Amino acid sequence: MASIFEQDLPRNPANFAPITPLAFLERTAEIYPDRLAVVHGPLRRTWGEVESRCRRLASALERRGIGKGDTVAVMLPNTPPMVEAHFGIPMAGAVLNALNTRLDADSIAFMLDHGEAKAVIVDPEFSAVMQQALARRQGKEPLLVIDVEDELYTGATQQQGEVTYEAFLAEGDPRHPWQLPADEWDAIALNYTSGTTGNPKGVVYHHRGAATNAVSNILEWDMPKHAVYLWTLPMFHCNGWCFPWTVAARAGVNVCLRRVEARAIIEAIKEHGVTHYCGAPIVHGMLVNAPDELRQGLPRGVKAMVAGAAPPASMIEGMERLGFDLTHVYGLTEVYGPATVCPKHEAWDRLDIGERARLNARQGVRYHLQQGARVMDPETMQPVPWDGETMGEIMFRGNITMKGYLKNAKATQEAFAGGWFHTGDLAVQFPDGYIKIKDRSKDIIISGGENISSIEVEDVLYRHPDVLAAAVVARPDPKWGETPCAFVELKPGAQTTPQDIVAHCRKHLAGFKVPRAVVFGELPKTSTGKIQKFELRKQAGSAQAIDV
Repeated sequence: MASIFEQDLPRNPANFAPITPLAFLERTAEIYPDRLAVVHGPLRRTWGEVESRCRRLASALERRGIGKGDTVAVMLPNTPPMVEAHFGIPMAGAVLNALNTRLDADSIAFMLDHGEAKAVIVDPEFSAVMQQALARRQGKEPLLVIDVEDELYTGATQQQGEVTYEAFLAEGDPRHPWQLPADEWDAIALNYTSGTTGNPKGVVYHHRGAATNAVSNILEWDMPKHAVYLWTLPMFHCNGWCFPWTVAARAGVNVCLRRVEARAIIEAIKEHGVTHYCGAPIVHGMLVNAPDELRQGLPRGVKAMVAGAAPPASMIEGMERLGFDLTHVYGLTEVYGPATVCPKHEAWDRLDIGERARLNARQGVRYHLQQGARVMDPETMQPVPWDGETMGEIMFRGNITMKGYLKNAKATQEAFAGGWFHTGDLAVQFPDGYIKIKDRSKDIIISGGENISSIEVEDVLYRHPDVLAAAVVARPDPKWGETPCAFVELKPGAQTTPQDIVAHCRKHLAGFKVPRAVVFGELPKTSTGKIQKFELRKQAGSAQAIDV
């Protein structure tokens, strides 16, 4: 017999609605139509104008026959059309596929075909590679190509679209009566993983997850109304960690940035009163290592979010000198970007920089609206002891987790085995519940039967005052099987030798963990600033490393 609380108490439009981040734009435009929403060079747009343009985009797509369940790809930098794409495309019921702007033509062609894109919006900076990608597609159906024009871009262009972006918007209705998704489980975005081994996997996001992570971003940062957010993080990367939707929820300001450079970041912070920005460690390192004269006048209290790698002590100390408040988060494409955070405690302020760095370098605890983040034994699917020593795999469950991998049932089933999402990251969990990554399962170096965490060695390397960036991978060894090989990018003007690096490591590591080879040079990085270890692995076997 049904509970009394189920009798004559049905869901209806008055008491139940799908959760979607599109509602954030609708509300903000109603309440703050005249507040500044977008800054791009001399361009200024209000939230009322942005919403009108998003409605036009949705309307124009629908008039071209693009709607529910159709994919619309975009290849755009952090510019106003990219902000609008995060709302206008799903307003039409379509799915946004933000393409990595650093990809080659073959990868783009694969994604356009695999995602079955019906249209693609292209910035002039990427028109040449898009033209190549379109020529290499296997798909038979032609795509609607929409060319963006941007006065701030001064390079060569190869427009191939049948319509410009502004002309396309002019086809749409600024009062278009878009509808909420019928189900919050409907797809809102498609993001492709890096594809370092074989073809990339298509990660599908739903409306509920996008909205949930956007709100969690607010809660983790205590993000105030009308925050000024600087787009140093690529919006194509996990949909900018869901921050396009977060900024709309707070009626904030999107300060767009075509290129991530120290001078451009610092000038934008000063000119626009930026309060928040995100990025990989290399982005924050740009500010810490910028010339003193460039940093003069930087406001204190700017909130910065870091992910992609644990912040080393030198970065934390440098950010403190700038007066910036650094928050460490962790996640993956499959969990909408950040899904854990390392909340700081007041007691930590009384500790020395080394201990603060150790605590802040942990990946932390689950996001507010994520149900679970645990270190689990992948064999038994039971949580490991919270002793800071027992290793297991980080696993997630909850609303901030993808629907699955597009057209890849096997990979989806494997990823969700046992009712948890398996990250592949090896970690420990401390008595206070905070998680600390020890390594990717593929990054563990096994030397003479002993497991070496590359992250542990990298943490030590970052403590050296001349090290700007570092990565450690396995190098084949005839005796030990593998030994650590350190790739090090030095700060400008540094005179450190490989022998100095090794001597530094010997002070902090057991002998078998000390790198046996050191390679100096610029490290290969992704467009989001992550070091590409798979490239370093290719080099490690043949690199002219200096054995020490």
